[in-house]
Amino acid sequence: MKNLLHLLKNKFFIAGTAFVVWMFFFDRNDLASQYDYYSRVQKLEEEKSFYEAEIAKADTELKELTTNIQSLEKFARERYYMKRDNEDVYVVTDNKAEK
Repeated sequence: MKNLLHLLKNKFFIAGTAFVVWMFFFDRNDLASQYDYYSRVQKLEEEKSFYEAEIAKADTELKELTTNIQSLEKFARERYYMKRDNEDVYVVTDNKAEK
């Protein structure tokens, strides 16, 4: 008990404890801020991986469209409703899916 009282009266221990408390709770980079930064980094890394996958998918689609005439025609018909001169195009939508 005497050693504990002597430790609590030590000015270096008091200064060190005050510094640690200040850094953990009151500083601009406290523990709550560090947790927020960590969660934001994790979210951004997930978004990065999603966008990298989307870019890879778009690249493969572009490669397929530039090399294959049938896929280019299919793409134009599906996305831009293009048709040949002697054809009629009917667009069928599902009303249940829109609601």
